[in-house]
Amino acid sequence: MASAPKIGLGIVPVPTHRVCISTLSSPPPTPPSLHSLIVFKGLSTSRRFLTIHHSSRRPIRAVSSQEPSSPSVKGVENVVIVGSGPAGYTAAIYSARANLKPIVFEGYQVGGVPGGQLMTNTEVENFPGFPDGITGPDLMDRMRRQAERWGVELFQEDVEHIDVRNKPFTVQSSERKVQCHILIFATGATARRLRIPREDEFWSRGISACAICDGASPLFKGQVLAVVGGGDTATEEAIYLTKYDRHVHLLVRRDQLRASKPMQDRVYNNPIITVHFNTETVDVVSNTKDQMSGIFFRKVDTSEESVLEAKGLFYGIGHSPNSELLEGQVELDSSGYVLVQDGSSRTSVEGVFAAGDDHEWRQAITAAGSGCIASVERYLPKAEEVKKDLMDRDVKEGFDITLTKHRGQYALRKLYHESPRLLCVLYTAPTCGYVGL
Repeated sequence: MASAPKIGLGIVPVPTHRVCISTLSSPPPTPPSLHSLIVFKGLSTSRRFLTIHHSSRRPIRAVSSQEPSSPSVKGVENVVIVGSGPAGYTAAIYSARANLKPIVFEGYQVGGVPGGQLMTNTEVENFPGFPDGITGPDLMDRMRRQAERWGVELFQEDVEHIDVRNKPFTVQSSERKVQCHILIFATGATARRLRIPREDEFWSRGISACAICDGASPLFKGQVLAVVGGGDTATEEAIYLTKYDRHVHLLVRRDQLRASKPMQDRVYNNPIITVHFNTETVDVVSNTKDQMSGIFFRKVDTSEESVLEAKGLFYGIGHSPNSELLEGQVELDSSGYVLVQDGSSRTSVEGVFAAGDDHEWRQAITAAGSGCIASVERYLPKAEEVKKDLMDRDVKEGFDITLTKHRGQYALRKLYHESPRLLCVLYTAPTCGYVGL
């Protein structure tokens, strides 16, 4: 292990007087009246600076003579986050503010571009804090920059392999291999698409995969719309759209609905919904203003082709979770989503947390909330609790990082560079004047 960095006051070494250190998990002892030094644990930065004011008020700068040692042991990271989007970036921000120094693999091609599904949304009007709305890419860019501000290390690389059977966990990307104590899996899900010829042209300006996100937007509100699909997802989308739109056509490729009986009854009893069975969506058509104006469809039973007037097309054919990397290692549900314990983000493997898209809501704000849950301190072990065993020097100095009170310069250096907790340092000396920070 590299020797601890020496801390000097200007060019004069720090005197080896008695130093009492206490974390704020218990009330600090009463400081002596003449000499005291209070140190507040800083956030993660590449180099830390302390400005110490002597009793004469003359500022003296104390800097570390070496870069602070990494919190990782033998290249083992505290936290690795796989996936970006609202969940991944939020988990990164919270983990970084807890001084866990997370690494994020944002992805590159697998599962979509970095930033998740919001990168394909032209307008996001229901995310708090943006009264005039914001584009999906702009929102993701702001989250990414906020993560960078807190020192998060971001890699635009696809993760190709994850091993959570052995500890520390191993994450292999297209460019590097890292090990970690904590893994937050936030790869989300990908909306299934029809891959019709003009799909990319009209995506987010006529075609959508989220009625809750876009149904009330000015582009669709009060219009005639269509939903493709015959299961619960499609019927829920159709019913939701009736709150805002003039009429909804449900295009079903089969000769019956696959949705649950209660959902079928709600569809059939809604006068605003018209169900079209044996209907295959072929493409969308546009008007002279290059706006979507209808849906070109084909009857499966008769091969008859026609155009249905509609200003929007919503996909209700489900989502595919991007969970292939954890198959066979953690518990998944029948649809392939990672199973988590109720009210938490814990998976079936200790130290592995899941955040992001869920079955029910599929909203940016709920995804961000799940990223927060995956990273808050009460769900993550303390950084020092996952570190290696005591070193020989630790034993010699009587240092144990799990204790509340410590004494001596060795303990001060170890706590300052390796502990995420707030520190209260009591500095006393028989011949030194008042020193305050």
